[in-house]
Amino acid sequence: MRIFLLCFNVIVLILCSIQQGEAAVRRYKFELQDTSYSRLCTNKTILTINGQFPGPTIYARKGDLVIVDVYNRANHNITIHWHGVKMPRYPWADGPEFVTQCPISPGTRFRQNVVLSDEEGTLWWHAHSEWSRATVYGALVVLPEKKDRYPFPKPHGEVPIILGMFLLIYNHWEWWNSDVQEVMEEFLRTGGDPIISDAFLINGQPGDLYPCSRRDTFKMKVEYGKTYLVRLINGVMNNIMFFKIANHNVTIVGSDGSYTKQINSDYITISPGQTVDFLLHANQKPSHYYMASRVYASAGDYDNTTTTGVVEYVGNYNPPPTPSLPTFFQFNDTSASVNFTRQLRSLANKKYPVDVPQKVSDILFFTLSINTGSCPNDSCVGPNGGRLLASVNNITLQLPKVDILQAYYKRLSGIYETDFPDNPPFPYNYTQQFVPQLLWTPENGTDVNILEYDSTVEIVFQGTNTVAGIDHPMHLHGYSFYVVGSGLGNFNRSRDPLNYNLVDPPLMETIAVPVNGWTAIRFRANNPGVWFMHCHFERHVSWGMGMTFIVKDGKRRNEKMLPPPPDMPKC
Repeated sequence: MRIFLLCFNVIVLILCSIQQGEAAVRRYKFELQDTSYSRLCTNKTILTINGQFPGPTIYARKGDLVIVDVYNRANHNITIHWHGVKMPRYPWADGPEFVTQCPISPGTRFRQNVVLSDEEGTLWWHAHSEWSRATVYGALVVLPEKKDRYPFPKPHGEVPIILGMFLLIYNHWEWWNSDVQEVMEEFLRTGGDPIISDAFLINGQPGDLYPCSRRDTFKMKVEYGKTYLVRLINGVMNNIMFFKIANHNVTIVGSDGSYTKQINSDYITISPGQTVDFLLHANQKPSHYYMASRVYASAGDYDNTTTTGVVEYVGNYNPPPTPSLPTFFQFNDTSASVNFTRQLRSLANKKYPVDVPQKVSDILFFTLSINTGSCPNDSCVGPNGGRLLASVNNITLQLPKVDILQAYYKRLSGIYETDFPDNPPFPYNYTQQFVPQLLWTPENGTDVNILEYDSTVEIVFQGTNTVAGIDHPMHLHGYSFYVVGSGLGNFNRSRDPLNYNLVDPPLMETIAVPVNGWTAIRFRANNPGVWFMHCHFERHVSWGMGMTFIVKDGKRRNEKMLPPPPDMPKC
């Protein structure tokens, strides 16, 4: 079996090298473990990879093949998703549970071939089964090819920073904790919202605003006059985040594994799943300064705490007893959130051209809604005794027991339907202040939308105000897409496309659709396979805000999906 697996990986590498040019092979070993972790203000057993929290950083170069052997030595099922990696023609290792694979069960392993193509910059990996990604995640850094340089001056150092969250309850200097899987099971059982987190994290620590975290607070040491590349990742479960460094502006240079035109800003807005690369210029008076992050929340309950790390200048000086803390916007400042994202632009030059489709063959209009379903005797804790749900085009996703990819490849019937609608079932005023309750109830379904190979696709995501309007960070697997437009209110098909940016739109794979607003994306469907699309708020995808695309094979040999590996996890 070992020889067979080796031969299979060589074949995959050869096939990928044909379309990507010369590539290197990099190998990693991931062991999922139940780990007693005492550096989070509590002695807590959490799921980790290799006993690390956050997990190990993977380093590769553009076009490499990364082979990761995942061993499940814990008591939970697991899948691993390589967030932002397109996996050309090879969805088998993409990772979403019951979409492209069945979970890796305890005591088994799965060799995942992570096929890099044109990604360059910061991506990340995380669990994609239930709520395991709360602690199972890490950075994936894709460096330029050896012959290339960054499209900005070489920094003096590089630092990955991952924002996370944890469920802790602080009471009289004791920390009590809740298992994240229990939190998920409880809110799905009762039909309401999950309990909010009690702490956000920077590289695994809440920061020294929490007394028990002072010893382990993340510290970034800098030298005056030097510049540092910071790779910021939002791994938070359910919140868009503001991020600032006291007394410092930063220069944005990339997002989601793609470079951007440089933007000077004193803050960053970053969605769950998104990455932002920025340059920190150490040009302030040598001292200690807080880097800090807190929530942007357009609706609902939220964690009002602020997580901190410290930027420490190297040298001889007397640091203040307490570092300077940046000031933040109001938690619900939608304009601050939206305005940051709207500034992002692709480089759009000879070396980094854009290929945004100018004409589209498939125009899709997807409504994103919070919904409600009924419970016996109105016994749930959602609105009117009902159960909170979520939907795309009024369909609440029901995951099957056999993954969709396997069913598609083996032509199994009865697993999914092929009639996911291009438009919602009926139009209405999506963002009116009070949407009639008759429009709150969705349909359940395991439906896919079929795309022809090399079709050009436009999706307009329309947020709705059913139950309550809220932002939706939408993530598409298998593709990056160009964000060509956005706005507040209802999308106007005759007016809004006239203002699309088809010159230098940002290339992303996660984009926040603003509360009661819309966002338009475009991409070319040239990656055959089965690809998941979903909101990256975990509670929303748990409620059913997701759907699946099947992109058909093309006619040429290098336009067809590759075969599965021999060790795919069993259902």
